[in-house]
Amino acid sequence: MSLLISSLQNPRVKDVVRLGKRNERDARRETVVEGVREGWHALDAGIVPNQAFVCPELASNADARRVAERLRRLAASHRCPLYEVTPDVFAKMAVRGDSGGILLVIPYPDRSLQTLKFKGAPFIIVVEGAEKPGNLGAILRTADAAGVDAVIACDGTDLHNPNVVRASLGAIFTVPAVQSTSVEAIAWLRRRSIQIIASSPDASMLYPHVDLTAPTALVLGSEAEGLSAVWLGAADQRVRIPMLGSVDSLNLAASAAILAYEVVRQRLPRSAA
Repeated sequence: MSLLISSLQNPRVKDVVRLGKRNERDARRETVVEGVREGWHALDAGIVPNQAFVCPELASNADARRVAERLRRLAASHRCPLYEVTPDVFAKMAVRGDSGGILLVIPYPDRSLQTLKFKGAPFIIVVEGAEKPGNLGAILRTADAAGVDAVIACDGTDLHNPNVVRASLGAIFTVPAVQSTSVEAIAWLRRRSIQIIASSPDASMLYPHVDLTAPTALVLGSEAEGLSAVWLGAADQRVRIPMLGSVDSLNLAASAAILAYEVVRQRLPRSAA
């Protein structure tokens, strides 16, 4: 059974709004999942929301109704409190207007470097200091499509930003994604004999000339500063993407996609490549 919230001053509504700030998210170890597709992927990943909100007037299409029904079943089994909200209340909580009337507050996933398990030659993407949530979300979508085994977010990269969840279209729940410091990540990769391939515009080697069939971590830096000296110094190989025009850099997510699909190309059977 769901309870109705119609007041913009309701304490639960204010609690959700406060999760827009990283310090609040980290203190509570909670974040917001907004949207029908994103909510479905979260539930499919076995995540039980700490609380869920449905706006019936907005959750009107078939997919939204299916997610709402799953939430009602969780509520009926006393696993997740469910609230129905008015369009005004939903608009106050939601980051975007086209969320389909579904919003979840979920705990941070219980993931760390130590929980990551692989078969065969691991393929990992590491992102250091990404400033734009949309880029990290797009990288997670690429990771899902390219069969990446894990994404590691390092040093300043806010993996749990609701805008990352939104931009990933729920891929953050389909690809193992963990937060780490760069020092910890480098030590972890070294212990597992995973080669570190750093993307740098100053590298002498072009990316197709490196063997990426071995266990590989592709490492990309921030949009403004690129990779830190910590990663550049730890790299087994630095590679660059050729730039033939006047602009001196590519979008971070575009760079990740180019490099990720080079790994896919090299690992495909010859008959399929």
